[in-house]
Amino acid sequence: MSDRRFSVVICAYTEDRWDDILAAVASVRNQSHPALETLLVVDHNPVLLDRLAEEYREYGADGSDVARGEEVRVLANAGPRGLSAGRNTGIAASRGDFVAFLDDDAVAEPDWLRYFSEGFDDEKVVAVGGRTAPAWASGRRPAWFPEEFDWVVGASYRGMAPGKVQVRNVLGGNASFRRTAFDASGGFATGIGRDGDKRPLGCEETELCIRMGNALPDAVLLIDDRAVIHHKVPAARERFAYFRTRCYAEGLSKALVSQSVGAGDGLSSERSYTTRVLPAGVARGMGDALRGRKGGAGRAGAIVVGLVTTAGGYVVGTTRARKGSVTFKSEPITPLAATGSAPAATAPAGGESR
Repeated sequence: MSDRRFSVVICAYTEDRWDDILAAVASVRNQSHPALETLLVVDHNPVLLDRLAEEYREYGADGSDVARGEEVRVLANAGPRGLSAGRNTGIAASRGDFVAFLDDDAVAEPDWLRYFSEGFDDEKVVAVGGRTAPAWASGRRPAWFPEEFDWVVGASYRGMAPGKVQVRNVLGGNASFRRTAFDASGGFATGIGRDGDKRPLGCEETELCIRMGNALPDAVLLIDDRAVIHHKVPAARERFAYFRTRCYAEGLSKALVSQSVGAGDGLSSERSYTTRVLPAGVARGMGDALRGRKGGAGRAGAIVVGLVTTAGGYVVGTTRARKGSVTFKSEPITPLAATGSAPAATAPAGGESR
């Protein structure tokens, strides 16, 4: 069906990614299946909000400002600081029947939305995700960095089934949803994902997808690995220190997901990953080391450290959750007024690396 209307939401928070944001928007505007609109949601950064609003305006013949149609709309995050609230702002403002999400430091290949659209041919499908390829700042994968842990840098990882497959959850920076699915499940939960804290938390899309599946028992979620985006990996994230920090934060996040939906659903995919994918990765790394191949031992060691660190974060997160020291909530999506751009937020510019 070629007339499916997609609203694409891109959440931004820092001027340091100015060129990346423009590249992300340009990739949406270059789609073979044109988007209805691109919604740029700015997370409590008035300077960036004003700069983007100006960037996506043009001047009429009489010198007056005229919006560039409805193609790009710039909005302020209408909720608390953080990625979840920013995405919820985009959903609430969307006019399409489908909402797609793209990271502000990623670019989509030209057929990205076309493959998403094809995935919704089945009326039971409520979400379609794609494949995220890492774009390393150094130009190559660090020799020690295992593909099994590419989720650390926001990319698809070894162990994910290839092709077009049914999954428990899609990855938030490369995903699309039926707009009506949010009416049944609510939006992204605040308090789980990135919210300006120094620790790189995540898993907000996992919690949402599980909750969506519970609200819509017949719902199907897919990943089509032909829907490709390229996600930038800065030099700081190629370092082992970031690897450990991100793994620990993932454990904390998994604990929150389990608190929300139960450990049975919250860890269903992780069990297979830790008992099958990771041991195979260690064996492969050690085999490479024995054959004298560069990085084999490092990859095997990184898998072990990553697993132990993530498990440690999960234990700490579970303890905190039981003590009630960490809270989160999911709010229903309330449509926003149909305006071109929201007023600048008054909160200070914030947000850590996402």
